[in-house]
Amino acid sequence: MSENIFFAAFFFPCTAAVIIFALKYTSGIVQARARLAQDGAYQELAKSMAAAQVETAASLAALSASVAQIQARLGSLETILKEVE
Repeated sequence: MSENIFFAAFFFPCTAAVIIFALKYTSGIVQARARLAQDGAYQELAKSMAAAQVETAASLAALSASVAQIQARLGSLETILKEVE
């Protein structure tokens, strides 16, 4: 009987220590994978935002050119109207 008690007193704490170590190790792996996936998502978001910014800058340049053209036309129209008066 005392052998069973000695075995139980030794086996259960050792098993608990191994289980705790395995859980901590697994938790670290899961957290590292989650961080890696999140970093990848942020990198993809940054790439898409950079592409959107380039596209917006191109659109802004086109609009700027259109506004300059409209201003030039308006200036010539004002000149014509002043001559008519």
